[in-house]
Amino acid sequence: MKPRPIRCLVTAGPTREHLDPVRFLSNPSSGKMGYALASAAVAAGWKVDLISGPVSLPPPAGVKVFQVVSAADMLAAVEKRFPRCDVLIMCAAVSDFRPKKVISHKVKKGNAPLVVKFEPTVDILKKMAARKKSGQLVVGFAAETKNLEAYARRKLKEKNLDFIVANRVGRAGAGFGSDHNKVTLIGRDGTWLKLGLAPKAGIAKQLITRLRNYFAAMICF
Repeated sequence: MKPRPIRCLVTAGPTREHLDPVRFLSNPSSGKMGYALASAAVAAGWKVDLISGPVSLPPPAGVKVFQVVSAADMLAAVEKRFPRCDVLIMCAAVSDFRPKKVISHKVKKGNAPLVVKFEPTVDILKKMAARKKSGQLVVGFAAETKNLEAYARRKLKEKNLDFIVANRVGRAGAGFGSDHNKVTLIGRDGTWLKLGLAPKAGIAKQLITRLRNYFAAMICF
């Protein structure tokens, strides 16, 4: 009997947290890394759902794409699909904070408040990892500007992840907005793999190959 394909859930791109209908807080994520991972997973024979924040990228062939805007939207979309997935790859750059109050109409410049109060958004990755069942693999991303591997390893442990992909952002030529990346894949078993500087499509292919091999060994064990 032919084994069923691995079901993979990928998140990609930024989220937007609105101040009013025309102003929002966000980040420079282009979604390219997440979209590349979704394409590589399909090429590996996986069945892929992609939850995407606002980006300017065409849908990857063979992937079901679900568009969201805010961190709350992404949380709802992930919660709905996580129980049926085998591998969750949280590549999205989800906003950590949102305004406590969203104004329902466009605020005129002269009337705009100069101080905005914020509240934290839900940590989607940590929440899903806490719900992880036997046979599920949860992979996170750590985008940092310093102490990259130290912060990534701490995040790996604190959030109960199987793998974390550490990548440095805030510099030209890699990371946010670039077609290239340079990452380190760190496993909870102590393994690590450095990749790049290389096109994101090539890095995605290598990451999916490593995850596929690990998942296969986990299921057999």
